[in-house]
Amino acid sequence: MSSPVLADEVVVHAGTLLAQPGEPAQNQQSIVIVDGVITEIRDGFIGGQGNSTDRRVIDLSDQFVMPGFIDLHVHLSSQAGDGRRTDTVTMSDADVALNASMYARRTLMAGFTTLRDLGSRGEPLYALRDAIRANKVAGPRLLVAGPAITPTGGHGDVHGYRAEILEVLASPAVCDGADDCRRAVRRAVKLGADVIKVTATGGVLSNTATGTGQQFTDEELRAIAETAHALGRKVTAHAHAREGIIAAAEAGFDSIEHAMWADEETMKILKRLDVWIIPTVYPITYVGDTPEKMKQGPLKDLPPASMAKLLELGRQPKDMTRLAHEKGVRIALGTDSAISPHGENAHEFIEYVNAGLSPTEALQAGTVYAAEAAGIADTTGSIVPGKAADIVGLGASPLDDIEAVLDVRFVMRDGIVFKQQD
Repeated sequence: MSSPVLADEVVVHAGTLLAQPGEPAQNQQSIVIVDGVITEIRDGFIGGQGNSTDRRVIDLSDQFVMPGFIDLHVHLSSQAGDGRRTDTVTMSDADVALNASMYARRTLMAGFTTLRDLGSRGEPLYALRDAIRANKVAGPRLLVAGPAITPTGGHGDVHGYRAEILEVLASPAVCDGADDCRRAVRRAVKLGADVIKVTATGGVLSNTATGTGQQFTDEELRAIAETAHALGRKVTAHAHAREGIIAAAEAGFDSIEHAMWADEETMKILKRLDVWIIPTVYPITYVGDTPEKMKQGPLKDLPPASMAKLLELGRQPKDMTRLAHEKGVRIALGTDSAISPHGENAHEFIEYVNAGLSPTEALQAGTVYAAEAAGIADTTGSIVPGKAADIVGLGASPLDDIEAVLDVRFVMRDGIVFKQQD
């Protein structure tokens, strides 16, 4: 990693600065950074000499500058198409950590300075999170869930092997009954979880013909949410079916991942309870939004039980996102990257605009709103004094053309420059 030692003071000259998506962009601004933290924003381009004897000036006067992107739903341990089903039983934790480091760096280079990993073995991602924090390896700031809390046989459990193998590989986050679910949440926090991820319903890619309906009971979901909040953690639910989405929301969950089959009544409930939706739209474009495309796409070799569930989706993720926006439900950006390739996360912004959000609303979803949904708005999500210097530079304005988010020329996280090109 070629990360420079932080200068006493760094000044970034921004040709156009969108400090807080949702507010007007400003031309010719200087961002002053000390020890990785933004200290002030000044009009004009201030010079390279000042009170500091070691002021460094970074010239982004020809770029559109905005907060680093945030993705609240990734799986850095793997990537569809890059691995094999046998990886579950052949890859060590060291293998997983090295893979995750590669994918994390790739995503950082695409402008994402914060990621939330929502499902892994735990230890390899905790180690990577800590190594990034200590600047031992390059990567985005990580919030790590570890293994998803799941019922026996649920979406987050292990499927598709002979019985004795299933017993050996069973997820350590399996729980049944309210008291056992409280234990599972406490154990997750003890081992290092920053956020609690729960498989409230069945899922598409689990190799089991159990559908995508509600899998935890209402009582179990309430126990999980209460325990997570008591321990200072956000709690988010993988949820596809309508009844599972509503049950998680009414149990006190902070956000819903996917929310594929949410209807108008579901949206009213989510809005009333102020629950975030993280839509994860881009993967359906990547794998195919029609049965014909899916059968020819990157997931064409899925086991039959998984393929049957995938074929039901079609355009539903895109239609659901449009409905959520129309009904005023709060949207934060997540991609479920691993289904789609790591490093292509910014395509999610484009999906949101295609679903009816304005470019400004899409950018908010992946910056200020994502930070709020994750509970880290005091640290990142906007370029204001007191927050970490998480900054990206683009070749053009995404307010004019949202596809500009794909042209990332500069990346800074915590005041450290990881990418800089003309």
